[in-house]
Amino acid sequence: MRILVVEDDHKVAAFIQQGLEQEGHAVDVLHDGARAGDEAQAIDYDVAVLDVMLPGRSGFQVLRDMRARRATLPVLMLTAKNTVEDRVAGLDSGADDYMVKPFALAELSARLRALGRRGVPHEIVLRVADLELDSVHRTVRRGGQPIDLKPKEYALLEFLVRNADRPVTRSLIIEHVWNIHFDSISNVVEVHINSLRKKVDRGFSVQLIRTIRGVGYMLTGGAM
Repeated sequence: MRILVVEDDHKVAAFIQQGLEQEGHAVDVLHDGARAGDEAQAIDYDVAVLDVMLPGRSGFQVLRDMRARRATLPVLMLTAKNTVEDRVAGLDSGADDYMVKPFALAELSARLRALGRRGVPHEIVLRVADLELDSVHRTVRRGGQPIDLKPKEYALLEFLVRNADRPVTRSLIIEHVWNIHFDSISNVVEVHINSLRKKVDRGFSVQLIRTIRGVGYMLTGGAM
């Protein structure tokens, strides 16, 4: 997923970013809410994490700005306050979920995955030909055999599967699988595509990952 984190505590922000990136997500971090609305509108994020206590503006004000620019973006709010009134205020302000600090990264990640699935018409287990991807347990099988993928390989394959039978450009892949600081000159996309081909297609008569010359890549189980 592509995730926006708005958190003024640099240590907390780094903790969240490192943990989510280790799971293969692309994470952008802002340390104040001034640009959050613009970022939410300009970039196709899957979900956002928003701190309540931000310098200059409260998280509730930032949330209203984000909602005005992109109403459907799922938002999870973080706060150090743990009263029922605070939780109700957060949810009533338009947040989709609400977590209290300190929190377990595993729970945060699970809640973000749930928010990313909310309202999106897709199944938990995605299938293309004999390839199966379980988006909850983050496991992959082809022909019934498990495939061991690194986090970024999984993130790339999931993006291709969710866009099955539709060509996706290298730039679109970078935008959704890597973050805004990614060096677009790098050949990391090609390296990961080649790695996926070895793990997903090698030994099978049907090659699922195709190169679309002049465009990018496509995952399809149909004939070309």
